[in-house]
This record gives sequence, C-alpha cells and structure tokens, in this order.
Amino acid sequence: MTRSENMRRIKAKDTKIERILAKAMWKEGLRYRKNCKDVFGKPDFCFKGKKIAIFCDSEFWHGKKFLEGERFKTNTDFWEEKIKRNIKRDKEVNERLRSEGWTVLRFWGKDIEKNVENCLKEIKSRIIKNG
Repeated sequence: MTRSENMRRIKAKDTKIERILAKAMWKEGLRYRKNCKDVFGKPDFCFKGKKIAIFCDSEFWHGKKFLEGERFKTNTDFWEEKIKRNIKRDKEVNERLRSEGWTVLRFWGKDIEKNVENCLKEIKSRIIKNG
C-alpha cells in the first residue's frame, strides 16, 4: 500500500477513539451531539445546554509527539508546517470557544483507549460544574 493510499483511508469523523468515548458516554447515560457543525471548531461531541465541547485528538495529527520533540524522517518541511498549523488551529478554537463561555475538553487518543474511565470522570465533573 502506498503512503497516499494509506493517508486517504484516514477519517475525520467516527474514528476508533470517538467510537470508544461515545460508547462509554452512552453507557453512562450521557446524551450528546456528534460532530456539532453549528459550534465553532466542530467538536467531536458537545453538550449544547451545558456549553461543553469535547475533542478527541490523535497524537499524530494534533502534534503530541511533535511537541515532545519527535521529528519527521521524510518530507519534513511539509509535515512540520502541517502539524504546526493544526496545533495553532486547536489553540484558536480553544480560545474562541472559551471566550464564548464554552468549556473545552481535549483528550488524546491513547488516553481514551487506555483509560476511558478517567475521560468520563472529567466529562461528568464538568457537566455537574456547568450544571
């Protein structure tokens, strides 16, 4: 499989980490909206009445490893610029939503996969706090 074929298969919504978190929230009785197009930044999940926006961020696309110092081996200029733009956009989305009174929660994919209970605990605590 070529790199371009592989990259084409990557989805923007209904990813594995989104499905894991969605299933856990639903099981806890939390009712959410998915891919909220009418909320700035299109959060993966939102609770409109409580003004809570939740993003499920993959480590690669949102630059976790890049911020930790890992660099790209091929096409470095392209990838570094792309990841830097993604990081900048995430910060802009956070700032705008917060300025509009939203609570923004961002979870890394590995945190969702390995310990979804902690993510749920954070979500439920914010729901109660925004009560």
